[in-house]
Amino acid sequence: MLTRHLPVYTLLALLISFPHLAVADDKPAGEIHEAAAEMGPAPANNATISPSPKALPDAPAPRKVMDKKFMGLMAALGGAETLRLTTHKLVLDNEFAAGAPWVTSVPSDPHMVAKYGGIFAAEFLVIYELKKPHDWLPGDKVLRKLWWVPPVVLTTIHLKNGIRSIRTQAPGGCPPEYCGGQ
Repeated sequence: MLTRHLPVYTLLALLISFPHLAVADDKPAGEIHEAAAEMGPAPANNATISPSPKALPDAPAPRKVMDKKFMGLMAALGGAETLRLTTHKLVLDNEFAAGAPWVTSVPSDPHMVAKYGGIFAAEFLVIYELKKPHDWLPGDKVLRKLWWVPPVVLTTIHLKNGIRSIRTQAPGGCPPEYCGGQ
């Protein structure tokens, strides 16, 4: 059991340890000069070496990419994809059980979750990158204002497909209210 999870534990240990190593080596300039002054004798002319404080430019305000709107739209997209996946799986199960000749097998649940989970992760990444600011990209402000278009369009498509799967009729023929109970 442990050997199966060993790569995961190793990666987790590396991810946890490396940021701490980088922080430990990064000391402010004032601490370095204080440590040097404590270790060595004072200069003969009693002049201390101190760096002149330089004014740093103001950092731009951080822009939040994952805000309430982003998370709400992505949750709606995830819900719509889940509806489509679930209803499509139920339709395939029912058609296979009824002996429909066009359904030769039903994919397993883990296979479908992995497949469509990967697709959702790719959609999530693309939409995240559309919303994130890019200084090198011309016309970036226009793209960032239209980041919400792909999740809205995809949510609409997935909802329509899910509802269409819910309304699917049995493969045996037309419903009795239309055929008159033939």
